[in-house]
Amino acid sequence: MRGAGIAAVVVLGLILISTVINAVLEASEKSSMAAYGERTAVGSGTLNVYRNGPEDGQPIVLLSGLGTPAPGLDFAPLVRELKGFNAIVVERFGYGYSDMEAPPRTNENISSELHEALAKLQVQKPYVLAGHSIAGFYMLDYVNRYPGEVSAVVGIDASIPKAGDGPVPDPEPDLNWQKALAFTGIVRAVSAAVSDFVDPASDAYAEDELQRMRLMTSWNYGNSAVADETARIANNAAALRGVSYPDDLPVLAFIADEKPASTATKTAAAQNLLENVKRHEIVTLEGHHYLHWTQSKRMAERIRAFLTGDGG
Repeated sequence: MRGAGIAAVVVLGLILISTVINAVLEASEKSSMAAYGERTAVGSGTLNVYRNGPEDGQPIVLLSGLGTPAPGLDFAPLVRELKGFNAIVVERFGYGYSDMEAPPRTNENISSELHEALAKLQVQKPYVLAGHSIAGFYMLDYVNRYPGEVSAVVGIDASIPKAGDGPVPDPEPDLNWQKALAFTGIVRAVSAAVSDFVDPASDAYAEDELQRMRLMTSWNYGNSAVADETARIANNAAALRGVSYPDDLPVLAFIADEKPASTATKTAAAQNLLENVKRHEIVTLEGHHYLHWTQSKRMAERIRAFLTGDGG
C-alpha cells in the first residue's frame, strides 16, 4: 500500500509538472505566432475565417470535418488549386482560431452562425458551399434554411444522415477525457514524439504548415464545443430525416474509394439522397476519407468543370 501511494504521488507530480509546462508553452506559442484569417463576431462568440483568392472571384465556402484542429490549414492544398475562386474557410466554434466555447452544436445553431458570418463579411451571393465529412449534415440543413443563397454544393466524402424513425435522446453531460489529455500536455507530447498522429498523410503541405497544425492540435484537442458537436451527431442526423436537397440545386459529391464495401455503401447513400436533384454528379476518387489532402488537383478540375456545366 505504501509503495502504491508513493507511485501515485509521483504520477500526480509528473502530471502537474506536465500541465504547467503545457500551459506555459501554449501561452508562449500563441503570443509569438500570428493567427491566420480574420475573427468575426457571431452570436455569443467569435468565428475565425480564412480567405484566399480575388474578392471578385466566385465564392466557395469550405467547411471542415469533425474535430479538424486547423481547418484553414487542413484545406490548404485544395485552396491552392482553386485559383481564381474566392476561397473562404469558415472555422466553426471549437476549430482553428475560433472560440472554443459555444451554444449547443445543433444543425440550426451551426447554420445560423455560418449565415451570420458570411453576411457580416459581405460574401457575394450566391456562393458555392463545399464541406467535408460531418459538414454534409450542415450543408443539407443550410440550403433548406436559407434557400437561394447557395449556387451549388460540393460534398467531400460528406456524411449522409441515415434513415430511422426512433427518438434520439439529448446527450448527457460526460467526462471529457480528450480535453484532459490536452490540458495535461499528453497530446502535445504524443504529437511531438509521433508526428504521424497529427500530420496529414500527404506531401502537399509545407513544413511550417505541419508545425502549426501540430501545435493547434495540442491547443484545440477535445475542447467543449467539439465534444458537444460529437455528442449530438445522432440528434443532428435525426433532425434531417426526410430532408433532401432542393430539386434545382446542383450537387457534386466526391466519394473516397477506400474499401470496396464502404465505397459501394457510400455511393448508394449518395444516389438515394440525390435522386430528386436534377443536376448532380457522383465522383469516386482513389484515396482515404480526407480526399483534399491527396486529390486536390483532381477535385479542383472537377469542381470547375461541374460549375461551368462541363462536368456532367
